[in-house]
Amino acid sequence: MRPCAIRRSPRVNCDGVSAPMITTTLARYFAKRFVVASLSVFFGIVILIVLVDYIELTRRSSGLANASALLVAQTSIYRVPQLLERLMPFCVLVGAMTSYLALSRSLELVVARAAGISAWQFMTPALLSALILGVLATVVYNPASAAMQERAKELEAEIFSAPGRSASQESGAFWINQVTSEGQAIISSTSSQGQGARLIGVSVFRFEPGGGFRERIEAREATLEPGRWILKGARVFALSNPPVEKETITLPTNLNEAQVRNSFATPETVSFWQLPAYIRSTENSGLAAAGYRLQYDKLIARPFLLASMVMLAGAVSLRFFRFGGVQRMVLGGIAAGFLLYVLSKITEDLSKAALIHPLAAAWLPVCVGGLTGFLALLYQEDG
Repeated sequence: MRPCAIRRSPRVNCDGVSAPMITTTLARYFAKRFVVASLSVFFGIVILIVLVDYIELTRRSSGLANASALLVAQTSIYRVPQLLERLMPFCVLVGAMTSYLALSRSLELVVARAAGISAWQFMTPALLSALILGVLATVVYNPASAAMQERAKELEAEIFSAPGRSASQESGAFWINQVTSEGQAIISSTSSQGQGARLIGVSVFRFEPGGGFRERIEAREATLEPGRWILKGARVFALSNPPVEKETITLPTNLNEAQVRNSFATPETVSFWQLPAYIRSTENSGLAAAGYRLQYDKLIARPFLLASMVMLAGAVSLRFFRFGGVQRMVLGGIAAGFLLYVLSKITEDLSKAALIHPLAAAWLPVCVGGLTGFLALLYQEDG
């Protein structure tokens, strides 16, 4: 066989005969290796975060009689899925690099290249798998994580509902202000459920129409109904009277669900299927819906973001081991993923400040990551 003097297309050998396309069996094999590696990284991070979160919750709930080990463990498990949504692109990045480096170590990629299969061909199964994983993450995993987050809030309220604990004892309280014919009322809550429809650990500071302080109300929970708040397990503190305990107090309000949701609900806790309705109701109430629009566009772009992570992983991990520099390639891939995460945070903050359209903020990291990986692979494979 004569040597090949001219660099040809990866689908054409030295005799000018077209090289074989990747077979279905080989494509399934490459896809399986990628999916298994990505899921392994994902579940490994799940175990790590659950352990760390369980230890932190155990520390916070130490000394509470109603904080059993099983209840704390359930709360940690329900809290973790939403935290992992932000780490999902890194799981795909690390999983893709792991699978390609393992294939290079076992010389399977060398055999595939010798058979005339180009890098573009054996990366296609991983790209398609990443798109499928992204679709499932958007339409299945996201609604499940939002529901589990609501359940975690209920369990947290059960753990930290010890008598005598007020909103001032917990950090990260939410605040909302309302002005009615009875005067101003400032409402604080340690946590919320149902996207703000039910508040836990409530403190209400009421003022007279003229501006003078009227009373402070501490309540176990508050439920929003049309035109009023229903406060349960309340204690009223006035300047000239001793504290009075009341089982139920009705507080008039002119706030609707969209206005309360805008203060107590974060876009990340809203299910993908509920976001369009939230966007419409928020805009109809005259409030800014940029956060919800950004979250909706990010969820739609998630499959393509995972595919761009596969492109970045392929750009830094498809070299042969005999060339050396494996550690440098791995660090390069991690650095690229970190820079992409920083870019996504910057665009997200600019979008919330109404400086960038939510659509551009959601798709800019996808385009930058995908084009970077594509150009790097194009240079490596085709010169």
